[in-house]
Amino acid sequence: MEREVFIQQEIKKQGVLPLFYHDDLTVCTAVTKALYAAGIRCIEFTNRGTKALANFSALLKERKASWPDLLLGIGTIKTADDAEKFVKAGADFLISPIFDAAVCDVAYLHKVLWIPGCMTVTEIHVAQQAGCKLVKLFPGNVLQPAFAEAIMPLFNGIDFVVTGGVDATEQSISSWFKAGVTGVGLGSKLISKTILEQADYPALQKNTEDVLTIIQKIRKQ
Repeated sequence: MEREVFIQQEIKKQGVLPLFYHDDLTVCTAVTKALYAAGIRCIEFTNRGTKALANFSALLKERKASWPDLLLGIGTIKTADDAEKFVKAGADFLISPIFDAAVCDVAYLHKVLWIPGCMTVTEIHVAQQAGCKLVKLFPGNVLQPAFAEAIMPLFNGIDFVVTGGVDATEQSISSWFKAGVTGVGLGSKLISKTILEQADYPALQKNTEDVLTIIQKIRKQ
């Protein structure tokens, strides 16, 4: 439990959770390197391709030499089987786009932080009853900040992050933080297709640094 609490606090402290997947391990390594150089210490690698497990395992090996304090989680976990595979590989935390009781059980048995994705008040209630302390609101572009603000008073003891439709701008990020979330997930809005195609990793580092600065500014307001 101490490990789970620590990781939740680190995600909350960082305020942004970059997430990505790529078939090419060289690209995965370069993206991780750029994010780390920008100050990121928690990353979600998504289980969205045939090479997800192999590339994630390779990133974990590289971490030992290059990013010793980096927390690497795996996202898009929808089955207990996938949860088991990535936990055994060494995932620091699991993230799902849904609430799944079987995935919840795997996380509980292995004492690994699991962040379920919820879209309704009922789903959030089920997640809270299952012991979840951090919930992902998804998809954010459908729910909007007003939804988050409305449900916050109903769920004491839960922190929320939001993924989907969040832009890497002060206006977008601020609207969610003001609604009460503790973090935002950024995928293609941060690690864009253009950056990947052009291998412009200095731009990725700079954009990530800007996002971290925005979050610091928002928290001081």
